[in-house]
Amino acid sequence: MPIVSHDLLVVRPEDGRGFRIDTHGQRIRQGFSARFAQARVEKSAKDLMREWERERIARAMNSDEDPVGPGEAKWFVGTMGAPGDERVISVAREEWFSEGRNPTADSIEVALTAKYGTPTRREERDGKRTLTWAYDPLGRRVTETSPLFTRCRMNADPDSGYQLSPDCGGVAAAVVTPRPDDPGLSRFLQVAVAHQAGGYESIATTERRLEELAAERRAKQVEQATKDADAPAL
Repeated sequence: MPIVSHDLLVVRPEDGRGFRIDTHGQRIRQGFSARFAQARVEKSAKDLMREWERERIARAMNSDEDPVGPGEAKWFVGTMGAPGDERVISVAREEWFSEGRNPTADSIEVALTAKYGTPTRREERDGKRTLTWAYDPLGRRVTETSPLFTRCRMNADPDSGYQLSPDCGGVAAAVVTPRPDDPGLSRFLQVAVAHQAGGYESIATTERRLEELAAERRAKQVEQATKDADAPAL
């Protein structure tokens, strides 16, 4: 699931989420989000007050607001590595369908199966259809009788966290959410992919490298302090 290059694609670092590791004071980039730029709109004070009032009422009524406009998409790309050596370890995308062009869940499943193969798990709950493709680190398909069947899973929501297991290889997940006014049509699609064992090893390698860099800094500080220290008067 490649990131689409586009002149209007806005990419931002996601510093508020990531795995809890000891960075030894280093700033490591654990991911970034991307979505299409919105047209600049000049708003008056009255416009801002009306917008604030709508948001206040929506919160009071526990009303959901679509995070992405119809026909638009957003991405989250997880990364890991020492500063300057980051690598992608996961990709997630959320696509909202345009009004009047909403595909059926069946047609989406057909397209996903053509791309990823037959799902290893298929679930339907509250109208949502969830598909999972899971393999072990050697690339073997996970079966229902395998203990990895319930372990090798992926969160398809690009705004949510996810876990990595060293026992799982490539794992992909897709969630198709229907329109509330017409359950036969899809409102939006979420897809996420990761090689979990590879991502898990990348985290371990990053921690080791950060420890090495911290040890190197301490050694240089001791060396410099020794050079700059005054000789004792004997």
